[in-house]
Amino acid sequence: MNDQLIEKAQKYIRELFRGNSGGHDANHSLRVYSLAMRIADTQPECDRTVVALAALLHDADDYKLFNTNDNANARAFLQENGIKTDTVELICEAINGVSFSKNRTKAPSTIEGKIVQDADRLDALGAIGIARTFAFGGEHGRSIESTIDHFHQKLLLLKDGMNTPAAKAIAQERHAFLEEFLRRYEREENLKD
Repeated sequence: MNDQLIEKAQKYIRELFRGNSGGHDANHSLRVYSLAMRIADTQPECDRTVVALAALLHDADDYKLFNTNDNANARAFLQENGIKTDTVELICEAINGVSFSKNRTKAPSTIEGKIVQDADRLDALGAIGIARTFAFGGEHGRSIESTIDHFHQKLLLLKDGMNTPAAKAIAQERHAFLEEFLRRYEREENLKD
């Protein structure tokens, strides 16, 4: 894997997401990258470069943030850095398999896509997932109650959709933390604590 290219991708996403504080920011992409590489370590058949670049660029064209088509931001970065066309397509295929709203129960067809999807979904669980959910809700004017509904509509469904054994193991603990948070929230909301 080309470390210099990965550093360029990290710099690119920091610039791209400058000023974004709604949970889909550079730090999210960097955490997804770290999780993806951790999962990739357990999947020796994967192309680590595809995993790394797809993880870092997975939100570069997120419809909630950018008005782009056909992975325009990701493709521009990859092409400017001399990535071969077939590799660009593999990276974009992995990126396109990430979105929960577009791929709710559909697993990506490649191991690289499965790894990146798992990593992104893991970052929506646990303490980080709770923080991101409230940051996104606040940025979009959602009430606390509406934000709590998001836990039931999406976050609590993620654990059972993991693709890789490594992600399944991580998801168990993070999911349990979400459930504990919701139990505590309900007790406090009902003035039982």
